[in-house]
Amino acid sequence: MTSQIIENVLQALMAGLLAGAIYGLMCVGLGLIFGVMRVINFAQGDFMMLGMYVAYYLFLSAGIQTAFGSVIGPYVAILLSAPLLFLFGYWIHKLLIARVTGRRTAQLEGDGHFAQLILTLGVALVLQNGGLIVFGSVLASIRTPLSASAWEIGPLWNDDLVSVFINKARGIAALISIAAMIGLTALITRTRMGKALRAAADNPVAATYMGIDIDKSHRLAFGIGAAVTAVAGGLLATNYPFHPYIGIDYVIVMYAGVVLGGMGSITGAFWGGMTIGLVQQLSTLVLPTQLQNAAIFVVFLLIIFLRPQGFFGHVVERT
Repeated sequence: MTSQIIENVLQALMAGLLAGAIYGLMCVGLGLIFGVMRVINFAQGDFMMLGMYVAYYLFLSAGIQTAFGSVIGPYVAILLSAPLLFLFGYWIHKLLIARVTGRRTAQLEGDGHFAQLILTLGVALVLQNGGLIVFGSVLASIRTPLSASAWEIGPLWNDDLVSVFINKARGIAALISIAAMIGLTALITRTRMGKALRAAADNPVAATYMGIDIDKSHRLAFGIGAAVTAVAGGLLATNYPFHPYIGIDYVIVMYAGVVLGGMGSITGAFWGGMTIGLVQQLSTLVLPTQLQNAAIFVVFLLIIFLRPQGFFGHVVERT
């Protein structure tokens, strides 16, 4: 009996880590957009949905399945969806979001935040209903043979039957998520473009005096944020079916992760998403599956009550 309890806890912990890595990557995309632009983007979940469908159709219709097979092909399609969603996000910002951000917000009520909320909500509704028209309402999934197999770690103790199983598709998705997070962190901290993005976030006026194009930095941040979340969505699609309205289910998770990690912190957003994944899976040990989201927000409220600025956020005194 004790061995069974230990195995259940370890299995839930492993499942939480695997799911949390993907949630963390989702949150990083949104965290990047908010951290650089201070834009609350309600359409982020629908960018994830587009990433799922782009990867799905690239895999089935662009010859990727034939060229790379059913094992490697899905991940090639997922990675190829990133530049397409980057371009989509880049032009969405240039044509729409730029109208209510940056220097233009000085003339708008609430520094443009009200207009941003309405605009991004409108973009979300257009993408959801457009997706329903174009893709239909039938559930889709990026199936890979790895989804039906697992690695076994164990037995963990001598003369014991305690083992932990790692689904291969989820394990690879988690590794890709961590690699993407490391790559994005290197991009933000080590490259000239990353320094320009950070300067645009910290002090737009000073960055302008230094010759940094703030509008271009914002477009790049928005495009990268959309691409990162699209990759996370594609990785999620290798394990779960999806539909045009799936973004609604995950945009709340993204915002919760970003707030938990600390507003404006990319690393914090990843750990916030990781925390949500752990809470979600560990809660199944004592609660019905239907109450997973309730457990997430109970823990969310407790953490925010004890540390309002989040894991990696900073307390700012306003005068």
